[in-house]
Amino acid sequence: MHQPYHWQHLANGMRLATASMPASECATFAIYIPAGSRHDPPKQAGLAHFMEHMAFKGTARRSARELTMQLESSGAQSNASTSEDHIIYDARGDASSLPLLADILSDMVWHSSLPPREIALERDVIHEEITMYEESPGDHISDLISQALWSPDPLGSPITGTHKSLDTITRNHLFSFSQKNHFRSDIVIAAAGPYSPAEFAQIIGPYLPQETTKPPAKAKPFVVGKATNPNIVQHRETEQLQLAIAYHTAGRHDQTRHALRLLSIILGESTSSRLFQRLREEQGFCYQISCDLAFFEDTGCLEISAGLDPECREQAMLAINAELEQLIKVGPNEEELARAKKVAITANKLALESTGAHMAWAAEGLMFDGEIVSPKVSRERLLPVTADDVRRVARQIFVPNNRATAEIRAL
Repeated sequence: MHQPYHWQHLANGMRLATASMPASECATFAIYIPAGSRHDPPKQAGLAHFMEHMAFKGTARRSARELTMQLESSGAQSNASTSEDHIIYDARGDASSLPLLADILSDMVWHSSLPPREIALERDVIHEEITMYEESPGDHISDLISQALWSPDPLGSPITGTHKSLDTITRNHLFSFSQKNHFRSDIVIAAAGPYSPAEFAQIIGPYLPQETTKPPAKAKPFVVGKATNPNIVQHRETEQLQLAIAYHTAGRHDQTRHALRLLSIILGESTSSRLFQRLREEQGFCYQISCDLAFFEDTGCLEISAGLDPECREQAMLAINAELEQLIKVGPNEEELARAKKVAITANKLALESTGAHMAWAAEGLMFDGEIVSPKVSRERLLPVTADDVRRVARQIFVPNNRATAEIRAL
């Protein structure tokens, strides 16, 4: 059977994760930087995100316009994103364009010229990005629940930073970030398309830096109980109540992660879930209610979020708490546990329908776990999870001193 995933150490110390897809007509290339918002200096929150933006603003060889035009003239597309613990720069296009994707993305990341005029312009752009999120209650509630869960730990700061912190970031800060993080040896280079591992290395290798630096010290582990304000309420002009309830969990390597995944699905990740059926279908309290997981190296969270009719708040809270209590006391029944496994397994299969998805699977497995586990093996790890396992993890996390809440209410 064809095994598409492979990884290897490169001569410069970085690792290359690849997904060989012989039938594909497309290719994706990406650079994964293991530094994100939780690594930002306290007074420069938003630095990693700012640097992500500036990578597109010109190099010694190409202006910002030329970077875009050269990619899109080949039909390719590029993107980037910053999370709490990493930055991704990626590009995708026709399989024949892989050398160009590697050339341009490598130029952006390792040869960014950080033009002062572009810094000033992009600062204004990010100010508008921050305002956009703040003025959208459905988006802003995510920043508030992160603050309630993690602050004053950097995990609690907005990935974009704040208007105040953004104005403190200088060209020197951006240059220092680039030198510290863009050349580190634990960067993962990733690609997917109709090439063998050796062909990927041959195509991509010439564009990579010849030397790398030692990774900086890891961020201090988060300690549950250190949050300074676990219950945040914000008032503004709005006709809908935005509610988020989150519980601390263990990190991405803990054995409870499989039971947590099924617990989240059972609670609110599908239209057959308990919260969707009870709060929307049976009682009409909301249009949207969902449940989601976030995992980091040292910690994680399970979050419930909903947009509610303000008059239904108390009833909705009672209904949510009743479902959590039932899972603590009884756990899921065998039918919903089997359904949750099927939902998780099928969602994984559906997600892996593009070169970008296979690239991300390989890159994230290598970056976060030090190996690339096949999707099939990963899915099979859900199968042994029992109803008692789910009930046990519910009892562990659904306790009052482990909870944070955030609300956006009408004035």
